Amino acid sequence: MSHSKISHSYFHRGAETPLLGQTIPEFFRDITERYPDNQAVVSIQQRRRLNYRELASRVDVLARGLLATGFGKGDRIGIWSTNNIEWLLLQMATARIGAILVNINPAYRPRELAYALQRSEVQGIFTIPSFRSSDYTAMLVELLPELKTAESSQLSNAEFPFLRRVVIYDPKQPAATEQPYPGFTTWQEVLDAAQDVEQQEIEALTMSLDRDDAINIQYTSGTTGFPKAVLLTHHNILNNAWFSALAMHFTEQDRLCVPVPFYHCFGMVLANLLSISVGACIVLPSEHFDPLPTLRAIERERCTAIHGVPTMFISELEHPRFSDFDLSSLRTGIMAGASCPPSLMKQVMEDMHCREILIGYGETEASPLTHLTDRDDSLERRTETVGRNLPHQEVKVIDVESGATVPHGEIGEICFRGYHIMPGYYGDPEATHKAIDDHGWLFSGDLGSMDAEGYVKITGRLKEMIIRGGENIYPREIEDLIFTHPKVAEVAVFGIPDEHYGEEVMAWIQARAGEQTNENEIRDYCKDKLAHYKIPKYIWFVDEFPMTVTGKLQKFRMRKMAVERLQQAAIAGQ
Repeated sequence: MSHSKISHSYFHRGAETPLLGQTIPEFFRDITERYPDNQAVVSIQQRRRLNYRELASRVDVLARGLLATGFGKGDRIGIWSTNNIEWLLLQMATARIGAILVNINPAYRPRELAYALQRSEVQGIFTIPSFRSSDYTAMLVELLPELKTAESSQLSNAEFPFLRRVVIYDPKQPAATEQPYPGFTTWQEVLDAAQDVEQQEIEALTMSLDRDDAINIQYTSGTTGFPKAVLLTHHNILNNAWFSALAMHFTEQDRLCVPVPFYHCFGMVLANLLSISVGACIVLPSEHFDPLPTLRAIERERCTAIHGVPTMFISELEHPRFSDFDLSSLRTGIMAGASCPPSLMKQVMEDMHCREILIGYGETEASPLTHLTDRDDSLERRTETVGRNLPHQEVKVIDVESGATVPHGEIGEICFRGYHIMPGYYGDPEATHKAIDDHGWLFSGDLGSMDAEGYVKITGRLKEMIIRGGENIYPREIEDLIFTHPKVAEVAVFGIPDEHYGEEVMAWIQARAGEQTNENEIRDYCKDKLAHYKIPKYIWFVDEFPMTVTGKLQKFRMRKMAVERLQQAAIAGQ
């Protein structure tokens, strides 16, 4: 290799430890045989705990029930729920039979749910009845009126031609969940059906699976339009989870507090699979993030690790009862999902006793983790970089115009290649081709620089995606909705910096001639059509937009103008 190549921002991190070659159920079986009596999951809000032997047994019953109710290898099974043991059971049971688990954000409203079901051609969906203001039963009936009258085994709807079964369960009492309408199947009915399938049948099916089979669909970032359906395999996510566990020095003695949502890769892969890959314990403090139960869980269960996005750690540290809890059992964890301020990192290390807390970076298309700091890195590297790429991965930084690899220290687009890269977006070869080139490089859309030792700093983004408190938000989706308001002539949505959430959503709106509207009217219009975190915090009405000479909106100028105006307002209000 020439000196000129060495000085450029390319890094391949090999490892003495080879990649795993097993499927998820094969690896899970080995872990269960090795640590049968280890606690596998503790769900505090459900007042339940299972060891690995019990978890494996319940997974097998559910897997046989799925087969008995008509599901099999390659089928898409959606899960629309907050965090609970049943979510984990379904994750492992779908992997057991080779079905594809489709993660659906529990904050979705009917419009968003419909898109997810149609985009992934979902054939079955598991859901809880409700959570807080979200009535999942009512929203499903709104989309599928047939649920009120059809038999559960004969569900049919022209708008959702693939969907044939809706399963409902109450996390508080899954065995006693009532059927709200004839078209729903209950959790217990699925479990009861397991008796019709012999154990040998499921064993044979598991043996037929291949590590490169698709196992999961997650909805994630695109630069335009709605979220895309990322397809991931056993090989993708099992290895990503396992090498992340090794990087954290995680063992069967660890107990991970999981306040992050399961529907996201952070929860499903870097919490659930990561813990299972070494026989550690998953601790669920609550259905949805709440700082007080999280702090209580750490103390009560003597958790050694905690994951979270920066806003979660801020909420925990700033909780009025923070000092009431003994967090001295904590050792490590991953902070990721958004920009992590160095001051916050230092506070977590000192006040939460997480001396080995690591910064993680990646994206769902990469299974998701590509970079992680190391506990032995200098404080500067642990607080100002996202570390180096995980073993068996390649990374390079390229010039956004020419595509050439840039020298160390120069800013460009970060690209990834390796075992962790998705096969593609489900049913969307065109979008897949735009994201991954002919040589297998995934274009992240993020801007950054790399030093000679492979440490990466993130400096910005090419794509328009907004990251608010770890949630990926797509401006085009919000714009498309607001544009349907009869008083709106034009709209532009973008993100602006926010101390608490990292970014907040802003919308600039131009009203139709002769029409008048206001912020409350626009927010009310969005309320039942968008998840709460997508509704713009800032809504400004303008007469015109900054544009290029060819008539394209210049959002970077809008963002700059908005930030300056908000800063001036803050100074004036002091």
